[in-house]
Amino acid sequence: MSRDVTPSEEPTPDDPGPEHLPGGSGGVWKVGRTVRRPTGPWTPAVHELLTWLAGEGLGGIPHVGGVDDDGREIVSYIEGRGVPVDDEIVLDTVLVEAVGWLRDFHDLVDSYRPDGPRTWRQSGAEPVELEPGQIVCHNDPGAYNWIVQSGHFVAMIDWDLAGPGDPIDDLAFLCWTAIPLYRDIGAAETARRIELVVDAYAEWGPLTLLDAVERRMTTATERIAAGIERSDPGMLHLQTRGEPQRTRDRVAAFRERRAAIEAELA
Repeated sequence: MSRDVTPSEEPTPDDPGPEHLPGGSGGVWKVGRTVRRPTGPWTPAVHELLTWLAGEGLGGIPHVGGVDDDGREIVSYIEGRGVPVDDEIVLDTVLVEAVGWLRDFHDLVDSYRPDGPRTWRQSGAEPVELEPGQIVCHNDPGAYNWIVQSGHFVAMIDWDLAGPGDPIDDLAFLCWTAIPLYRDIGAAETARRIELVVDAYAEWGPLTLLDAVERRMTTATERIAAGIERSDPGMLHLQTRGEPQRTRDRVAAFRERRAAIEAELA
């Protein structure tokens, strides 16, 4: 893909130069009004997806600007703030807006069918095709990948893990950090926020969703372990933060809390 430097990457009085933005997979660089991040064999498929989504009119996504001279992808920078998931719980309204966005994305991407196999980050080195019933999921729609402006959800970022999956798995991953289910906020409050998600997405019941959460987060630990095994830089960075054991421990703790949550749902 050819180099593209629009929007401007040049320093200005209001934007003096590159700024490192930390993240769970090592972070990215903000340059001007763009974000730069390392590429991989999966990047062409992700760029193809984002370009298609933009062409179909989906809002709340970064726009692709090519690859720079250092081999990093260029995507648009979206103004707003991220969500420090360990320090706050998103407002009910933000949660509902994010779930509504996810439903819109899923409904739209259901008609997206690449014209042949594609290489996706979590599928390994071999190109794969979508199986019947699958869509291309975001695969990492945790609240730490949301952009919030003035108390409203405005965008979902960090698409490098996009790839084939089941829609309920995307919703389950969202719930893990956005309700949140990875830590104890009390059974009654957890159940109340699960009901908000179920109503906003309007597809599955709460018990089906809880089943999906346990399954999806177990899969997440397996994918992180596999990425570490093949020396994926992002997964190696997660290893320095205690993954995948940290998530394994959290899934086990969630499993112990689940009966109390289900009692509140009943």
